[in-house]
Amino acid sequence: MPSTSPRRRWGAAALAAATVATGLSVAVAAAPAAGATVLPNGFRSVGYMPSWSGNVNSIQYGKLTHINYAFVLPNANGTLQAVPDPGKLSSLVSQGHNNGVKVSLAIGGWNDGNDSAFEALAANSGSRTTFVNSVVSVVNQYNLDGVDIDWEYPDPGTSGNNFTALMQQLSTAMHSRGKLLTAAVVSGGGTANGVQPAVFGYVDWLNIMAYDGGSPHANYDWSIASANEWKGRGLPAAKTVLGVPFYSRPGYLTYAQLVAMDPANANRDCVTANGAQQCYNGIPTIKRKTQWAMANAGGMMNWELSQDTTGSTSLVSAIYETAMGGSGGGKTGAITGFGGKCADVAGGATTNGTAVQLWTCNGSPAQQWTVGDGTLRALGKCLDVASAGTANGTPVQLWDCNGTGAQTWQTSGGALRNPASGRCLDATGPSSNDGTRLQIWDCAGSGNQSWQVPA
Repeated sequence: MPSTSPRRRWGAAALAAATVATGLSVAVAAAPAAGATVLPNGFRSVGYMPSWSGNVNSIQYGKLTHINYAFVLPNANGTLQAVPDPGKLSSLVSQGHNNGVKVSLAIGGWNDGNDSAFEALAANSGSRTTFVNSVVSVVNQYNLDGVDIDWEYPDPGTSGNNFTALMQQLSTAMHSRGKLLTAAVVSGGGTANGVQPAVFGYVDWLNIMAYDGGSPHANYDWSIASANEWKGRGLPAAKTVLGVPFYSRPGYLTYAQLVAMDPANANRDCVTANGAQQCYNGIPTIKRKTQWAMANAGGMMNWELSQDTTGSTSLVSAIYETAMGGSGGGKTGAITGFGGKCADVAGGATTNGTAVQLWTCNGSPAQQWTVGDGTLRALGKCLDVASAGTANGTPVQLWDCNGTGAQTWQTSGGALRNPASGRCLDATGPSSNDGTRLQIWDCAGSGNQSWQVPA
């Protein structure tokens, strides 16, 4: 990952240690497997776990969708070097799978800038086939869900051609077995051209290492421009996963170290430490990047998990809470109303236009609403008045958050009022039956307009 940071450094154990809308359709989604981490719209939260740092027992599995174990090095003949700390990998796979998290093996890394093994093995069909067979073998041996190729970096030209050939062959081998193929790629610039657009069709997604650049380090504008550069080359938004650092530059202090110095550092992006200005991504920037990715990309990636904190300052938590609708910084919980029933997203679906209804309270994510910044958010989307309507009886629905008046709500004497229409959230009928559709209606102070919100 970073050219001199622990993320890219396979051999840097010591350093790492220091380190608005029309449709009114009702969508019904199948329930996820028990214990699985599912974020709205297939959004991914990917974390790297180094072999040389961190405890797999401390990972917040319930807030991640994918974990990449870093790194295994290739040999020039296409074979793989031994998996470092194989017991750690086995435990990671076991705990990940028990929590519905997919685990892949990351192959490569910065390796002090030495990519000669990749260059050699990709240069001819025989060693490419050896490499693919080696990957299949290790994936089967450790019951992995896929592989993440971290060649830093294929150069434009012959090297790029060979990378494309390698990824094509890997894609066939992985996807025919129901396994994932991803790759970590440079933030942008001329080196990025070593990853040819043909590769975009072979991978499930690319982890864009949008760090170790920008001034200050990995700032919002620079990072978003990095992702947009890849999208401009043809990478689909759904395959664009934005990487964020859990460390500072230039000193490579871990985020956990910075927060330990001063808890207020969790909400900063730069601080003076060890005699220099250290710049990183604090909670507000991580949340802002996640909001961008929710609207414009397919997920978020971090380097790396052992550098995070736990509790309220955790960056993994900030990504998860934002993806689940907590970007407003408010309180999250059930909204209860008429008949003691809960405001519920029909079927737990996240399709734009999904109905919002009354339903027996069950504590599911479809009934978890975040009240903050003037919006009501669930499953990563907003409570929305259909077609920005203002008439009595206009139904409400779930929709991409867009900042319009149709998604603005105010609490007022137990009511939830939409200022743009001047009307209140109302249970039709009035009825408290499961499936009763919610709508807007003249504010009347009646029981079917009385709501208890998280506070």
